[in-house]
Amino acid sequence: MVHQTLPKPEKLPSLAANAADNRKTSPARPLPHRNLRLLAGKYGPLMLLHFGSVPVVVASSAEAAREIMKTHDLNFGSRPVYKAYKKLLYDCKNVAVAPYGESWRKAKGIFVLQLLSNKRVQSYRWIREEETALLVEKIEECCCSSSSDGGSAAAPVNLTRLFSELSVAGICRSAFGESENGKKFVESMTELMEQLGTINVGDFIPWLSWISRVNGFDKRVERVAKDMDYFLEGVIQEHLENPEKAGNNSESFVHILLRNYSSDASSIDRERIKALVQDVVVGGTDTTSSVLEWVMTELLRHPNVMEKLQNEVREIVGGKSIVTDDDLAKMDYMKAVIKETFRYHIPVPMLLPRVADKDVKIMGYDISAGTMVMANAWAIGRDPDLWDEPEKFDPERFLNNTKNENIDFRGLDFELIPFGAGRRRCPGISFAAATIEFVLANLMLKFNWETQGKDLDNTESSGLTAHRATPLFAVATRSI
Repeated sequence: MVHQTLPKPEKLPSLAANAADNRKTSPARPLPHRNLRLLAGKYGPLMLLHFGSVPVVVASSAEAAREIMKTHDLNFGSRPVYKAYKKLLYDCKNVAVAPYGESWRKAKGIFVLQLLSNKRVQSYRWIREEETALLVEKIEECCCSSSSDGGSAAAPVNLTRLFSELSVAGICRSAFGESENGKKFVESMTELMEQLGTINVGDFIPWLSWISRVNGFDKRVERVAKDMDYFLEGVIQEHLENPEKAGNNSESFVHILLRNYSSDASSIDRERIKALVQDVVVGGTDTTSSVLEWVMTELLRHPNVMEKLQNEVREIVGGKSIVTDDDLAKMDYMKAVIKETFRYHIPVPMLLPRVADKDVKIMGYDISAGTMVMANAWAIGRDPDLWDEPEKFDPERFLNNTKNENIDFRGLDFELIPFGAGRRRCPGISFAAATIEFVLANLMLKFNWETQGKDLDNTESSGLTAHRATPLFAVATRSI
C-alpha cells in the first residue's frame, strides 16, 4: 500500500496573526479564508497545517469536502473540544459541537423532528409576518423623515441594525414565546459570541494554558457562562411556573423541550434544554442577519439585478399587500439571487472543524486519527473549476439550463455548502431560508432602493460569521 503525506507550508506568519485578530481586518491583513485559499493554490485542495501541536487539514475543493463529509462522514462525525466551549456551551451538550454518539443523535433528532421540521417552520410564519411588518414600518418612518430645510426627504436606513433586530426578535419569539426575553438575551449572546471567537492558545499549545489565566480570558468565560445560565434558567423557570406567559406561541422551543423533559427525563436533562435553546438562538440570528445584509449589499451594487428581482416579485404578488407562500414558490429569480449570495458571501467561510476518529485516506493522502479537519467553504464557492467567472455576482448562473442550475445549498451539492453537509449539517436551513425569502420579497415589493451616492464598501469583518465590516445604509422610497 502506498502512503502519501499531505503537502504543507513551511511556516504561516500571516495566518497566525489572522487567527488572533477577532475584530475588523485591514487590506494589509487578509482574512484567514482568503489566506488559506491562496495557500491552497500553491499546495493543493488538501494541505496540512499545524496550529501549535494540533495537526489541521484544510479542504479547499468540492471533491475534498465530499470525501470528508459524505464518503467518510462517520469517521469525521465529532468536533474538537475547546476549554471555553465546555464552559460556555454546557459541557458541549448542544447539537453544534457535541461529540458524535448516542447522546448527540438524540439531541439532533429533537432538533430535526420537533424544533426545526418543515411543519414547525411553517407554523412560525405568523412571527415572520409580524416581525417583517414591523421592519417595513421602521423603513417607512425613514421614508417620511423631515429634512433640515423643513421639507420632506428620505433618511438613510441602517439595514444592518434593522436586520439584526428582526433576526433576534424572530428567533427569540420562536424560542421563548415572547420578544421581551429576546432583548435581554442579546447582551449575553453578544458576549458569548465574542468569547467563542477568541483563540485560546492553551487549546493548541497545552504548556501555554497559563496565559488564559493571566490575561483574564478564563475569568471572562466564567462570567459569561454564569450570566447565560442565569438567563436561561430564568426562562425555563418562568415557563414552568407561568405556562400561560407563552402567549400566542404555546409551541415555543422552550415549551417543546420541557414537554420532552416531563415525558422522558432520561433522554433530555435540564442542561441539555438550555444548550439546545442556546444552540438555535445563537446559530439562527447571526446567519440570517448576515445573509440579508449581503444580499441587499449586492442588489444595491447591481441595480439591474435588483430591478429584475423587483419586477418578478411585483408581477407575481400583483395587487396584494401580503406575500404568500404560493407567491414565494413561484419566485425562481429570487431563489437564484439567494443562492448566489450564499455562494459569493458564505455566512461561515470556514465551516466548523471536525476531528478524525481513526486513521483514514482522503484523496489518496493519509490522515491520522485525532487530526482536525476544516473545509474552506468560501474557497469552494470561488473555485474557477466549478464556477464561470467566480468573482462576479451573477444569479443567472443558477437559471436557464446553465451547468449550475440544479445546484442547491442544502448539503447535497458540495459545490455550495454554506450550511455544511452530512451528519453535521446545520439543522436550521429551513428556518433561515424561510425568513430570508419572506423578508427579501417584502423589501422588493414595497420599496425602491438606492445607495447614498457613493460606492459601497464590500469589506468583510473577521470572526466566525462574515458580516460587513461597516454598517449597510441605503435610501428607501415607497413603491406601493
